[in-house]
Amino acid sequence: MQFENTFDFAQKADQQDPINALRNHFHIPSENGKPVIYFCGNSLGLQPKNTSGLVEAEMQKWRELAVKGHFCGQGQWYDFHKSLKPFYQDIIGATPEEVAIMNNLTVNLHLMMATFYRPTSQRYKILLEAGAFPSDYYALETQAQQHGLDPAEVLVPLSPRPGEHILHTEDILSAIHQHQDSLALVMLGGINYYTGQWFDMPAITQAAQSKGIVVGFDLAHAAGNVLLQLHDWGIDFAVWCTYKYLNSGPGGVGGAFVHQKHAQNTQLHRLAGWWGYDETTRFQMQPGFKAIANADGWQLANHAILSLTCHKAALEIFGKTSMAALRAKSTQLTAYAAAIIAQINEQQGAGLTIITPSNASERGAQLSIDTGKQGKRLFEILSEAGVVADWREPNVIRIAPTPLYNTFEEVYQFGQILTNALQPQPATT
Repeated sequence: MQFENTFDFAQKADQQDPINALRNHFHIPSENGKPVIYFCGNSLGLQPKNTSGLVEAEMQKWRELAVKGHFCGQGQWYDFHKSLKPFYQDIIGATPEEVAIMNNLTVNLHLMMATFYRPTSQRYKILLEAGAFPSDYYALETQAQQHGLDPAEVLVPLSPRPGEHILHTEDILSAIHQHQDSLALVMLGGINYYTGQWFDMPAITQAAQSKGIVVGFDLAHAAGNVLLQLHDWGIDFAVWCTYKYLNSGPGGVGGAFVHQKHAQNTQLHRLAGWWGYDETTRFQMQPGFKAIANADGWQLANHAILSLTCHKAALEIFGKTSMAALRAKSTQLTAYAAAIIAQINEQQGAGLTIITPSNASERGAQLSIDTGKQGKRLFEILSEAGVVADWREPNVIRIAPTPLYNTFEEVYQFGQILTNALQPQPATT
């Protein structure tokens, strides 16, 4: 697509967008009587319009059936989660048996680590990106301590080359080779939350597993954003949240992937709970854990139905399209935003730097913009003008034009607001 920084171009691109109507399935927040430009789906996705109706239906079931709702009526609570798992075949490239919808991301990471981080005297190190989200760091640190190990000796953080922001794939692979005899686990974010870099997940997985190293990914910023094929790539495990690109509500339910080669092994060590127990004998309440022979064997407790219902509402919208269609639009939306920012930089000498990779195959919907000399005041001006983005210290604005509900016209409008924001501001008295 040949981009033009004009209203006519943006309007025509929206008219030609085959999934543009999906925006009508979401509530768009307003400020001062005008819809905001919501570029913050990488932190919290918008509310689907069908959410409240579906939640109310479950509330009614609770009112009318109480405990009988677990086994009576349409969508009985006992196996409610099973109806959501097939959506993940398209979203992350997994079979239903490889997916467990449960808990939140960090709880699931601890559960996965209990199984897949089994350090020995020789293999005990964990490779991760230096800029991983803090929760991942804390989880890995405390898992090392759980085994009586010093996190400073266990964690092998990968930092960008001097003066750069992103990691080169060859540097990741080189680190795997360098530490191959001592690595127990490679644990990376599928997409780094700060830079928006999408790592080469299949290449990393192949390189690590060829050395006998387990591979896991945090997909908080990847699930519902980019094309994933976890089963085919052979990734050992992954975890994610559903409140970002998957639009399942603040603090919404999380998910975990366990590859089929592991999920069917009921003898794997794990931290167990009764909802992971073999369903055919679960209610016999016998001691001695007997796992379900799929990813559900890592479940701990019966599900929070209202949270699952919010997730169902969002997944129904995903069912109206495909990840391929979403990714195709996302690639164009993000490239359009990057092109407009580059033009503004050239015309105004703004000193803005996009630290997200320029190659579309190395990023999702997010662009991270180093504001340079503009600082946080630029973010505040954008916010006052109705742009909902987010600020990350020390100097970065993250925007995420999300294909389910954002438009080319909004990207164009953002460019106009950014242009005005970079003009000299009147002095205040």
